[in-house]
Amino acid sequence: MKSITIHDLDESLEAGIEAKAREQGLSLNKTVKMLLRQALGLEPSGNGKHKADFAEFSGLWSQAEMQEFERNTRDLREVDARDWQ
Repeated sequence: MKSITIHDLDESLEAGIEAKAREQGLSLNKTVKMLLRQALGLEPSGNGKHKADFAEFSGLWSQAEMQEFERNTRDLREVDARDWQ
């Protein structure tokens, strides 16, 4: 595994990393690796704290819901040639 060195961290970034390490009870090294994984989308952030926040907006539609959606959006599929002149 490779190692990297990051030079010239500003004070606010240094303080933020140190605070996060204390908060999580981790070493600075583990904290930086965790933050990098989260930033790259390799690990979920927040330990799932907000996992259910959008649950009502996700999932599968029933057949009736799909039919209602199709009915309500049918007009959106029609192209009026006058709109493109």
